[in-house]
Amino acid sequence: MACRDGHQSDGQRALRRRAIPAMLLPDRTKGIPMRMQDKVAVITGGASGIGRRTAERYVEEGGRVIVADIQDAAGEQACAALGGPERARFIRCDVLREADIAAAVALAVGTWGRLDLMFNNAGRGGVPDPIETMPAEGWDWTMSLLVRSVMLGIKHATGPMRAQGGGAIVNTASIAGLIPGSTAAAYSVAKASVIHLTKCAALELAPLRIRVNCVCPGPIATPIFGRGLNLPSQLDASVAARAAAVLDDFQPLPRGGRPDDIAEGVMYLADERAGFVTGHALTIDGGFAAGMRKSDHDRVWAPLRTAVAGLAESA
Repeated sequence: MACRDGHQSDGQRALRRRAIPAMLLPDRTKGIPMRMQDKVAVITGGASGIGRRTAERYVEEGGRVIVADIQDAAGEQACAALGGPERARFIRCDVLREADIAAAVALAVGTWGRLDLMFNNAGRGGVPDPIETMPAEGWDWTMSLLVRSVMLGIKHATGPMRAQGGGAIVNTASIAGLIPGSTAAAYSVAKASVIHLTKCAALELAPLRIRVNCVCPGPIATPIFGRGLNLPSQLDASVAARAAAVLDDFQPLPRGGRPDDIAEGVMYLADERAGFVTGHALTIDGGFAAGMRKSDHDRVWAPLRTAVAGLAESA
């Protein structure tokens, strides 16, 4: 509701900035418990974009997070903004190194005694080369970054979750893993592998009450677009703003995707209220993967209609 003087409160402005409907947020005045009260998460790639917004939402809901990232300054700044060491701690984590992933999990368990959510989110665009000219080392690097790291995150989260009687693992896949040709081949194959790995792990870990799911974002206004072009991290904010400006018409829903959209999906999958959901690939893309929009359909089919109509006129 607007204030009587026509201005909005700080809380109302925050809701507008984050674009989260008020009914999705807990109403503390009614005694609704916070969803992640005293739970603990490790979030790889947690210093920016989807990872950071998920870390913010997790802490807002009462949880504690380990922000695991290679961006030291951004990671430390994120943890300070999240409430300092009582709520968030940073660890430098290169997900290409198994020891770094193991250390992030160990920090969570050693600091707060448990691990409730492992969000395997770190990544970038991979090599852009077509298959014909694909350098083998570029393919291997992409698979290590986007697939092997997820496997290692699942591997090292399993022990603590087994010991405490369960937990939730969420992996970041992509609609590129559902729609061949929508991105470069290496990235698309890697994200399809993440979806399949998610299902395999869900079956394997279900007896331990460990749920494994993944999110499949559509195009989201994050710094990953700049990383794919090897732009410096200093331009992250500008890259995200430029991407947001052009994504409104990219999918059937007439607005661009935001980190909030994916963070809310992760929060759902991490929540005990999704306790019967495992092995699921949650598509969050504004309808992009659902099929071709009518305007695009008409454009693609127009040449054929014109050609056939020309035959009819000459008959």
